[in-house]
Amino acid sequence: MKTKILDINGQAKKTIELPKFFESEIREDLVAKVLEARKRQQPYAPSPVAGKQHSAKGKIVHRRHVWRSGYGRGQSRVPRKIFSQKGTKFNWEAAEVPQARGGMRAHPPKVLHFQKKLKINKKENRLAFESALSATANKNFIEKKYARISSLNKEIPFVIEPEILNLKTKQFFGSLKKILGGDLFSLAVRKKAIRSGRGKLRGRKYKTNAGLLIVIGEKEKIKTNNFDTSSTKILNITDLAKGGLGRLTIYTENAIQELNDRIYGVKK
Repeated sequence: MKTKILDINGQAKKTIELPKFFESEIREDLVAKVLEARKRQQPYAPSPVAGKQHSAKGKIVHRRHVWRSGYGRGQSRVPRKIFSQKGTKFNWEAAEVPQARGGMRAHPPKVLHFQKKLKINKKENRLAFESALSATANKNFIEKKYARISSLNKEIPFVIEPEILNLKTKQFFGSLKKILGGDLFSLAVRKKAIRSGRGKLRGRKYKTNAGLLIVIGEKEKIKTNNFDTSSTKILNITDLAKGGLGRLTIYTENAIQELNDRIYGVKK
């Protein structure tokens, strides 16, 4: 499989042979499995001493002939705290247990529950990564992901020369518009909008689209932060399959070579 390297003006500069992983079988089941395993939820739990911080001390002893015993008083065997006493008369109040006022929760969420990690086999993880890369070079998956694209007329995957990364933001935007075209460029730009409905009141006022992903080499740098950017060293399935397989992705020439070395190994 061959593709053209595009220059600043979107013109073909030269042709290169793409690595084999761009033609590998796309395993949607493995990608879904890895994405599920990568999900992380913010741990939350009540304080470990919640419901136990009362100033009054003492629990009722239910034995006979014992000082401060609750035996024979007709009281339920619930942990109680002492507010006051007069001789052998005590002013007890139920405490600590979930059914008591100010007590702890019955079965609260625990932090350890959120720290469980699902494990993925190495071969499955590698196949899923190759599938996510292959989907970025598959027209059917890109058209399926972006409903506004009726037919993709561009040659994919998009591979650009490294010189584009040195452009200033305004020039970089103009260059991308020439490379992608008007329709794809409107999808590539990351947009932020106010959410409709009650979600605004629940800590998620804004929503954003995934936008374009730019994959650069390990030693390359880009001056704009208007797009999601990832180097070949930290590129993962979550980046490539964000919102579904077939994300709009641009690779640099160096990134293609480094990905090939990362997957198939380098002879040193």
